[in-house]
Amino acid sequence: MSRRLVSLTLDTLEDLPRPCRRCVFWELDPVAAERACAAGDPGLEKEAWVSQTLLEWGSCGKLAYVDGMPAGFVMYAPPAYVPRSMAFPTSPVSADAALLMTAHVVTAFAGGGLGRMLVQGVARDLTKRGIKAIEAFGDAKFGDVGDDGEPGCLAPADFFLSVGFKTVRQHPRFPRLRLELRTALSWKSDVEYALEKLLGSMSPESLLRPVRPATRTTTS
Repeated sequence: MSRRLVSLTLDTLEDLPRPCRRCVFWELDPVAAERACAAGDPGLEKEAWVSQTLLEWGSCGKLAYVDGMPAGFVMYAPPAYVPRSMAFPTSPVSADAALLMTAHVVTAFAGGGLGRMLVQGVARDLTKRGIKAIEAFGDAKFGDVGDDGEPGCLAPADFFLSVGFKTVRQHPRFPRLRLELRTALSWKSDVEYALEKLLGSMSPESLLRPVRPATRTTTS
């Protein structure tokens, strides 16, 4: 099974699940989003948002592919690019953080570590830009219907907690969570350290010396 991570572009945007491709929950404020949906194709608004963000800020998403099939994605941007970021009871996002807007793994590929792979890809990208942290609004009651009668386009709070985020502002429905980028980038280092510690407990002789056949004993 081959897995690869690519950046979101106007071309790869088409590989998002169809409902997500047309969703402008994050990209527009609530009133503008409602108007876009009523006017026709909100997918055009999403494409315009991605295009503008790519031009002005740079990469704003990652997609994961498994054996060539789109298996999951994340989208992220500075909160100034995300009108919906001010609409939560736990707003605003911290000044030193980018907002991880949403994360989704296709059900058929769930449980294989793709969520962590996507978040770590975001962490590597943002670290190169000098950003210190990622924040996200999680849904503590994921799967329930929202107050407005529609399920929100949020990832479960439990997902963020499972990949290293910590709660920085509690809320019964929409906690704000934070991941320090140095923590995300230490995952690989932790694995390498554990491996080195394991190998270090073995002497070079025990690793390299060929096994000698047991001495045969005879009885008279």
